[in-house]
Amino acid sequence: MPAQIVTIEDLQELKIALTEIKNQLKTLKGESTKRWLKTPEVRNLLGLSIGTLQHLRVNGTLPYTKIGGVLYYDQDDIFKVMLDNRKHNRK
Repeated sequence: MPAQIVTIEDLQELKIALTEIKNQLKTLKGESTKRWLKTPEVRNLLGLSIGTLQHLRVNGTLPYTKIGGVLYYDQDDIFKVMLDNRKHNRK
């Protein structure tokens, strides 16, 4: 069996292919590949009403950025809030 040489270009193509596969898997799991989410995306992700999301903003639970009247939420902040507020029911 002849030896095959792997080139830098081969590795770069593999990296691109793996990144595309990773993004497709996130999409299938319902995860967003975007870092900044708008209000409707956050509401859909967390299953929140408009009022509940507003309450989380007003009381400082969920950080946000407002640019030109549009609210943006950092996906990392959303996951951090979820983890920080996780409860364990143990007997």
